[in-house]
Amino acid sequence: MSLHSKETVGVRYTGWAALNRDPQEDMLEYTCPYCGQHGMKAARRTHADYHFTDGFLQDLQGEMAACRSCRHSLRIAPVVMLHDQGEKRRFKAVFSAVLVPSKN
Repeated sequence: MSLHSKETVGVRYTGWAALNRDPQEDMLEYTCPYCGQHGMKAARRTHADYHFTDGFLQDLQGEMAACRSCRHSLRIAPVVMLHDQGEKRRFKAVFSAVLVPSKN
């Protein structure tokens, strides 16, 4: 992994939280910490490959990605899996202030 990449929170919607998405697509969504652009990438691992550490379903190993807008590499960690609309609302309420671009 690159030492020059910033971390950002990734979200993977499953079940009821992913009702508006094609079931064939399993995407990992994130916000770039450099430019603030919303990004998506195909999830590389299956749900069973994640190693969750708490009840909020976070995978601390994460994945690497590159922002398509500013071309910076970034590490997506933790990956949070959200299964229903209640979890989706709770996640947005908790992390809405955290998911803004940094000034560095």
